[in-house]
Amino acid sequence: MTFPELAAMTSQPHSEQFAVLASPSSEPGAPQSWMVSVANAKFHWYDLVAGFQQAPDIRDPIGRYQRRMQFELEAAAAQRHLFFAVVRPRVRFDIKGTIQWGFFSLKLTLPLLLGADEAKESITIELKVPFAATMKKPTVTLTPNFVTLNWGGLVEALSIHDILQTYAHTLKIPSKVVYVGQTRDDDARLGKGRLPALQKLHAQHSKHFDTLLLVQQLDVQVSCADGDPAEAPHNAHPLAADTLLADRMDVIEAALSNYFEGANPRSRNQEQRLLRTARLTEVQAEHNLVQFTIDLQYEDAGRYKYLCSEQAASAKRHLLSCHIANGQAITAPMPLPPAAKNAKS
Repeated sequence: MTFPELAAMTSQPHSEQFAVLASPSSEPGAPQSWMVSVANAKFHWYDLVAGFQQAPDIRDPIGRYQRRMQFELEAAAAQRHLFFAVVRPRVRFDIKGTIQWGFFSLKLTLPLLLGADEAKESITIELKVPFAATMKKPTVTLTPNFVTLNWGGLVEALSIHDILQTYAHTLKIPSKVVYVGQTRDDDARLGKGRLPALQKLHAQHSKHFDTLLLVQQLDVQVSCADGDPAEAPHNAHPLAADTLLADRMDVIEAALSNYFEGANPRSRNQEQRLLRTARLTEVQAEHNLVQFTIDLQYEDAGRYKYLCSEQAASAKRHLLSCHIANGQAITAPMPLPPAAKNAKS
């Protein structure tokens, strides 16, 4: 899923440095309450851009896949989206294993190596013939990270995580959130593997885990007697609109960091924590923010919709009641509403 392009000024990511923004009015307006939900979300395999990778060869299907992912992350750097760094136990295709086809079908069994000890596993998927195919059954090629399907008129490249995310399987592989940040960055360091916080996390986890980025565009609905400030005439200018969105993303990022990483995340030093405290105090006062609710659910994430962390239990939906107190984002899980009949699990 792609994100709509929004024209806006760019700045350094607020996950590392919070800008001090002037209040348009010395008097706070009516109390505000926010409802935050996920508008769009997509996983990207960060290991493919981390470190000092060679430039992708766009003449090759895998190279085009990697370059397309870089383009998407570079585009996200111009937007005020949030991202989670998510680690999962390392998994690779077993290039020495046997590829098996089902009888008279397009059921394909691919050999896997799971975990640091490379335990042998497999996954069976059922392919669908793409429109541009000139062959009824593709030629299959494995690399440790990718499977390519040559259908004659079309070559598909799918990463191991595309396969695990899309197709049903019985492998128990948790998705653990280890960092919450923002994509906005003049230098687009996220897509280049150059963001210092992620470089450190990647160095800590890369031996035993794969690192993915869950990039999310959020929707914020505001309840306020004065109406949503985003619809006010003085916020119609792109710079004013971007400033307002920055305020909201800073608050939401802080709340989700508190929920997934804890009140004192190891990924941020004391100076960054003090800056965040000052920033939250400022935004709360400026917007008269009383309470906000965050509803995280990822219907398009396939088998990767369940998230957990050291602080949060695994769930496909995280519903949080939040508020700011003494410059801290306080979060508490809320009971989920009853599931609708015939809802997918």
